[in-house]
Amino acid sequence: MVSIPSLWLPILLSAVFVFFLSWIIHMFLPWHRADFGKLPSESEVQEALRKFNLPPGDYMLPHPGGPEGMRSQAFLDKMNQGPVAVMTVMKSGPVNMGKNLAQWFVYCVVVSVFAAYIAGRALEPGTSYLRVFRFAGATAFIGYAVALWQDSIWYKKSWGTTARNTFDGLVYGLVTAGTFGWLWPR
Repeated sequence: MVSIPSLWLPILLSAVFVFFLSWIIHMFLPWHRADFGKLPSESEVQEALRKFNLPPGDYMLPHPGGPEGMRSQAFLDKMNQGPVAVMTVMKSGPVNMGKNLAQWFVYCVVVSVFAAYIAGRALEPGTSYLRVFRFAGATAFIGYAVALWQDSIWYKKSWGTTARNTFDGLVYGLVTAGTFGWLWPR
């Protein structure tokens, strides 16, 4: 067994590697540019929603109000008439990238801590690179990618977007795996 504190270097370094790799993927590679479509008459839709002064949060349209509401004729009529949407309303104004990037880095550290925990409980010091790679990589992949699938299942997020994010998660998992394999205690 290997303790989490003894894995501080691969935890932090893998988080740093993933952080910068995600920056490269999102800033310079084109595959995430199709993640969100542009609404037709965007300005008109924005103006129509503006008058409601919606606070930041997640919304469903139409909203059933609960399980019994899903069976009501009024809800079913609204579903059939459309549009049907799940949307996130964000705070107006510029995006605070500093806060978002800090949260992303903390998330990368948390995924690496879980990878350290799983690998550290399963493996001993001196374990071969490939065995460490498999445990840390599978755990990191799950942390970065698998939970995204439920948004496509339940909220109809594009499977294309989910597939691209899953590929990113695979790459992040491989980077985490390589870092842990490289720096595993001997």
